[in-house]
Amino acid sequence: MRRYLLLDDNRALAENLAEILRDEGHQATIVVSGDEALREVATTRFDALVTDMRMPGMSGADAVRRIRRVDPGLAAVVMTAYPREDDLETARREGLLAVLPKPVPISMLMGLLASARRDGLVVVAEDDPALSDNLSEVLRARGFSCVTVASVLDADLLSCAAPFAALVDLRMPGGPDGETLRRLRARYPGLPTFVMTAWPDLTPLGAGVEVFSKPFDTAALIGALELKYAERPEARP
Repeated sequence: MRRYLLLDDNRALAENLAEILRDEGHQATIVVSGDEALREVATTRFDALVTDMRMPGMSGADAVRRIRRVDPGLAAVVMTAYPREDDLETARREGLLAVLPKPVPISMLMGLLASARRDGLVVVAEDDPALSDNLSEVLRARGFSCVTVASVLDADLLSCAAPFAALVDLRMPGGPDGETLRRLRARYPGLPTFVMTAWPDLTPLGAGVEVFSKPFDTAALIGALELKYAERPEARP
């Protein structure tokens, strides 16, 4: 049984989703405001948050940001009928499991929630859009949340609270080779890091750094990431 927090000012829609989740044997708590959601996460450990984007008062983006300060490991799915709104980029910088359109494709949402991992946020630092999108899609299919950066400056703008790991291209725009790696590890000490590079000899070695030479086997990279996830202290019996 998993616990889900549903945040939507449209209670009827939230009730429909909650009924589907409960029929699957899960717990679903409905709240209609960001303030209510904050009170719930302060006392209950949820597996995932599903939130509308545009609501009166606290927006979905603000709710994700503030909830993550209380529970950094909570996976988050955002629903929106306005995929181009500015606040959506704010939410993306927090690291999301997915952004889904309204009306929500229920089968897709159920699949995402079933595999959602707590404490599974991964930073993907890669300036090749096709590779970044591919890695993000594969990670989300395995239940990991993602936040992407395409330059050294993007890495400085990250607002996510607690990534579990990072996949980092060694050569990124906006700085010398390895600068994104250096900044991420300075900001998140001890962060498990997987370097993706065509210049493996230039990789600064250190504790927690694994190197995958381009072109690399995506399955092997994801397998190494999943092994690292399973080795987390909180995952041990």
